[in-house]
Amino acid sequence: MNGWSDDTERRRMAEPPLPPELSPRRAAAASGGVPPQPTRRPQSGGGSGGQYGPPSTGGSGGRGPGRRFHVTKRGVGYTAIGLVLALLVVSVSTYFWADSKVRREVDLSKVEDRPPTGKGTNYLIVGSDSRAGLTAAEEKSLHVGSDTGQRTDSMMILHTGSNGTTMMSLPRDSYVTIPAFTGQESGQRYAASTHKLNKAYADGGPELLVRTVEYNTGIHIDHYAEIGFDGFVNLVDALGGVNICLDEPLVDKASGADFAKGCQTLDGAQSLAYVRERHQEADQDLGRMRNQQKFLSALAKQAASPTTILNPFKLYPVISSGLGTLIVDKNMSLMDLTSMFFAMKGVSGGSGTQITVPISNANYQTPDGDAVKWDMTKAKTLFSELQNDQKVTVSSSS
Repeated sequence: MNGWSDDTERRRMAEPPLPPELSPRRAAAASGGVPPQPTRRPQSGGGSGGQYGPPSTGGSGGRGPGRRFHVTKRGVGYTAIGLVLALLVVSVSTYFWADSKVRREVDLSKVEDRPPTGKGTNYLIVGSDSRAGLTAAEEKSLHVGSDTGQRTDSMMILHTGSNGTTMMSLPRDSYVTIPAFTGQESGQRYAASTHKLNKAYADGGPELLVRTVEYNTGIHIDHYAEIGFDGFVNLVDALGGVNICLDEPLVDKASGADFAKGCQTLDGAQSLAYVRERHQEADQDLGRMRNQQKFLSALAKQAASPTTILNPFKLYPVISSGLGTLIVDKNMSLMDLTSMFFAMKGVSGGSGTQITVPISNANYQTPDGDAVKWDMTKAKTLFSELQNDQKVTVSSSS
């Protein structure tokens, strides 16, 4: 070693190293001062040219602020990824659980002579008066009687498309043509006939009802959804009730309705009484249909509210009650169901149209008793607008 190196080494070894608590950075921190800036040193390979590199930031083994920021940022990134993965797992698990609850029992591929697929999406929503699942005591307390067989209590077409959402009620006593069909059990072929719309469901179930609606309206039905009395009550109770505002008191011994004027929360049994009430309405079934539209919109609005969606203790019972008792077509996906409910919510929020098929005579005398006769001039225009996803221009007035 040359003299310069020996002298330097001797001086370095003669100077005792500073203890950790007296290092320049720690001493400065303890005294509240500013730590000295790192000494600029020559870059590797430097010489007389005096080229200097940037001051050290701690390197891979340093403990400077750069290192601490890097670790924190990475930790936040890992936490965010973990949360996203957790949400995906929960969402996927919930999806498959909910999907397993859906009762896909209606086969629309069996429907004969269908009109061409239209623009937008058309749902046929049916409230049946099925007593399935009800005990004799429940039938009495709910004022639904103990009739057997299958009948509908309400029917409506919900149309969604680029020109808005329209909910059109179809009176169950509409006097229509029931096209020729083959009996489900007998296998016998029945000729076309004219009856109340409700008879199509009674004779051939959902598939014949869909065919009859399509035959008389020319509207292609994309999806079918049906709920009975028992499912209706359970769904409302799972939601904690539905809020309804009444302009006047409502009393009907036949349905069990007994409500004061004003806004109130109806439980499942009360809600069923409300949507079945008709004797206080001046136009009987037509007034009841307006109440049904109003209630279904309120129901969808409440089911899709943040207080339901963001509360798992409420959301899961609602999903279980709603999907477990809802009968739909075999091609109905959860996304289709979600779209249907949000469309109904939109109607209640004023972003859609609620109408009844145009009527020319609400007390039409037929061999089957009083029926509802459609105003076919206005009805054909309305049906064409819905089938072609055009802006609705026809009102419900006769």
